[in-house]
Amino acid sequence: NVPLKNGEITDENRLVAALPTIKKLIADGGKVILCSHLGKVKTEEDKQTKTLAPVAKRLTELLGQEVKFVPSLEVVDDTVKAAVDAMKDGDVILLENTRFRAEETKNGEAFSKDLASICDVFVNDAFGTAHRAHCSNVGVAGLVDTAVVGYLMQKEIDFLGNAVENPVRPFVAILGGAKVADKLNVISNLLEKCDTLIIGGGMAYTFLKAKGYEIGKSLVDDSKIDYCKEMMAKAESLGKKLLLPVDTVMIEDFPNPIDDPSIKTEVFDADKMPADKEGCDIGPKTIELYSDAVKTAKTVVWNGPMGVFENPVLAAGTKAVAAALADTDATTIIGGGDSAAAVNQLGYGSKMSHISTGGGASLEFLEGKELPGVAAANDK
Repeated sequence: NVPLKNGEITDENRLVAALPTIKKLIADGGKVILCSHLGKVKTEEDKQTKTLAPVAKRLTELLGQEVKFVPSLEVVDDTVKAAVDAMKDGDVILLENTRFRAEETKNGEAFSKDLASICDVFVNDAFGTAHRAHCSNVGVAGLVDTAVVGYLMQKEIDFLGNAVENPVRPFVAILGGAKVADKLNVISNLLEKCDTLIIGGGMAYTFLKAKGYEIGKSLVDDSKIDYCKEMMAKAESLGKKLLLPVDTVMIEDFPNPIDDPSIKTEVFDADKMPADKEGCDIGPKTIELYSDAVKTAKTVVWNGPMGVFENPVLAAGTKAVAAALADTDATTIIGGGDSAAAVNQLGYGSKMSHISTGGGASLEFLEGKELPGVAAANDK
């Protein structure tokens, strides 16, 4: 499930991450049938544009052997079964987007049975969907004799699991992104596990408002102010550090388009924000504070940008955090989504211990939730 623009793959992180598992299966003489969803499929028109054909083409190049694409709107039908029957040891085929079948997201039995009917062994290497119970990860696992996880899934479980359950300390967690609501349980769970919790991004302003500060036109979730107060009190009672921005980069109006580099910025201390401006990145004093906190860490987990990083003028905070992580000897784990995109775009990807391939899945893992995709494989 990779981002595509005009039929070209814009980030092949997930493809590259799955290669070790695919290569092992080929080397061991398996007949490898690959399946994945691609984006959200809501209309008939989506079935024209959200095809996995470009993925088969790129995988062919990455593997150095043909990945035969079998297009079928039914995903599994007689043409697919015939293609599977004709496979030789070490061959690879790719099925069409699993979400072309409406049952996929509902974990419907008919589609799960179709998928199970063409394989002996089910290998789940899609951590990015492990938090969802779908046919192609949970349904099929219950219907085959053997279900296992691949190398990528194992790596995700090892890194994220160890970071949360058994971290080398000091353990610093950095949370950013727009909304507090998206990370309610993550904040609470990480406060119990980490030594220092750093908050940045749009959600920091709800915390700052909870402290009684003027935040101007900045993003805020007024229904979560009491929650933020509770979390600050929780940090204090547990003896944990909860770091919030001490200064912020503000603009007059949100950029349109989002990457417009001509916008004017001003820096204000967190307790002196004017009522008519909007905070869109952490300021230089905060960058220094957060970078210093990372320097002392032995384990760092980061999920969510520090500002509107899509805009070059408002990306300094996110860049600085990425640079601080790249510069430390700590185990550094990037929790997928925008943080992964930012780290890769800035060229720091190779300096991180682990970049998760699942945004939502890694968040739920950090919340301490059981992931259906992992549980289904564990049952086998």
